[in-house]
Amino acid sequence: AAAPHDPDALLVKAELAVRRAWESPVRAEQLREVGPLITAAAESDPRDPVPWRLALDHARGTHATHTVFEALWEQAVRRSSHHYGCHVAALRYLSAAWYGSHRECFDFAERAAEDALPGSLVRALPLRAAFALLMEGPGARTTSVQEERIDAAADLAIELSASFTPGDPWPAEVRNLLAFVLVARGRWEEALEQFRRIGPLAASFPWSSVSEDPLGRFLEARDDTRLRVACAAPIPGRADRGGPGGHYA
Repeated sequence: AAAPHDPDALLVKAELAVRRAWESPVRAEQLREVGPLITAAAESDPRDPVPWRLALDHARGTHATHTVFEALWEQAVRRSSHHYGCHVAALRYLSAAWYGSHRECFDFAERAAEDALPGSLVRALPLRAAFALLMEGPGARTTSVQEERIDAAADLAIELSASFTPGDPWPAEVRNLLAFVLVARGRWEEALEQFRRIGPLAASFPWSSVSEDPLGRFLEARDDTRLRVACAAPIPGRADRGGPGGHYA
C-alpha cells in the first residue's frame, strides 16, 4: 500500500495471483485475467528473470503455443541464462504431461545441465525429467535407454549434492527429489546417503506427488531405505561361514 509501484511488491502480487489461479477449477480463465499483473512486474524491473518464470508458468496454464513459449523463454534466458526457476518452469511446459514429450524433456534438461556452471541447481534438471518419467503411473514401462537416462540424471545429481554440506537448505529440495528417484531405482545405499545429507530438511516435493501426507511418506521412504541397507549388510563374524565346509550358527 505504501509503495504500490515497488518492483518486489508487484512481483509478489503477481506470484500470489498466479498461484491462486492455478488452484481454481477454471484455471485457464483465471490465469488470463492475471496476465497484466505479470506484465507490470516484468516492466517494473526489466533485468529481473523471475517475472518471466511466472510468464512461463502462465503460458503452460493458458495453453500457449510453442511459439509463445519460445518467445518467453528467450526473454528469460536473456536476463539470466542459468536461472533455475525459469528452467524448471520451461521443463514443465515441455513435459509429456503438458505440451512436450519425455524425449524433448530430457533433451532440454541434459543440454541445460551440460551448459550450467559447477554447483548450479540447473545441473539437477535431468533429475526432474527422470521424475516426470517415473510418475507416468502404475504399469508404465520404461525402455533401457530411458532407464540409462534416469540413472545418468541421478549420478549427476549425486555429484551436485556432494558439492554442498549436509543439512544445507539450498539443495534440500533437489536432495529430496534425488532420494525419491534413487529409491524408485532400488539404489538403496545411495538413497540412504542422500537421506543423511537431507537431515531434518524434508521437503513437500516430491513426496506430495504420491501422498496426501508428504512428511509421512518421506519418513516411510527413509525408514524403508534404512531397513533394506541394514538387511543387505553382512553380519560381523559370518562372512566366511557360507562357503564350502562352513556352517551357520
